[in-house]
Amino acid sequence: MADLKQLMDNEVFMAFSSYATIILMKMMFMSTATAFQRLTNKIFANPEDCATFGKGENAKKYLRTDEKVERVRRAHLNDIENIVPFLGIGLLYSLSGPDLSTALLHFRIFVGARIYHTIAYLTPLPQPNRALAFFGGFGVTLSMAYRLLKSRLYL
Repeated sequence: MADLKQLMDNEVFMAFSSYATIILMKMMFMSTATAFQRLTNKIFANPEDCATFGKGENAKKYLRTDEKVERVRRAHLNDIENIVPFLGIGLLYSLSGPDLSTALLHFRIFVGARIYHTIAYLTPLPQPNRALAFFGGFGVTLSMAYRLLKSRLYL
């Protein structure tokens, strides 16, 4: 089993760690963006969240949905659905000994695609911008999974 020193000397693993950190920070930003939209527009999903702005029936007017809030929330959910598989597959892929330049290409395309997807979702840019960004990132995760299954895993 590899010790921590060997792991830290693995350039692909360190590259993966760097890009994973970037993409996780972007996902954390989406949480705060959702909260910001909710607070700015005084739109909440739970009755207890409305208590700051009123009591009883007065507070209920803040318990509603809004397209701006929902757009940010949907973008965040899309991040969760795509970043979590990337993290798991990317970790295994980075430990499987791929070529550094190939791994960097995978990681950079994924991160770029997810950032562009967020921009396309929140701006909003016309389709197929968001779809192309989605499929770009999804394709990277599939490519890493295929390479991993093909070269390192026993089925």
